[in-house]
Amino acid sequence: MSGHGVPEIEPVDAAGLRVVVIAGTWHDVITDGLIAGAERVLAGSGASWRTVRVPGSFELPIAAKAALDAGADAVVALGVIIRGGTPHFEFVSSAATDGLTRVALDAGKPVGFGVLTLDDEQQGIDRAGLPGSKEDKGAEAADAALRTALLLRDLRG
Repeated sequence: MSGHGVPEIEPVDAAGLRVVVIAGTWHDVITDGLIAGAERVLAGSGASWRTVRVPGSFELPIAAKAALDAGADAVVALGVIIRGGTPHFEFVSSAATDGLTRVALDAGKPVGFGVLTLDDEQQGIDRAGLPGSKEDKGAEAADAALRTALLLRDLRG
């Protein structure tokens, strides 16, 4: 597992930003850890935010588009895709990644990417910000979305 070189997450003042956390429902222990990390960062930022659930990672892009079209300044997309014995993993991983990238570029607004693509459940537990986890990808995705939204606000000043 990488994680090497990840910056410390320092609180940012994101007052006035509206953020939507969108999370899949698969692998709830891991996903709930990701959500908790994202919500912790958002709660400390002063941004207004809400969390919504979608059936799975494949549905993240369309929900992200709807949230940004409805006025959100940023989205935090959280999902868990675990490799199985069929090509389904590649199709869903690619669709979620490509779809979220397209949504962000089309909207001109950030989508924090917290979709874990894993070989096994333990890799997710190690990244979910749970007690004993080595990383907190939900917190990292929220932090990235906030910092990018603030940067874009400044650039468009």
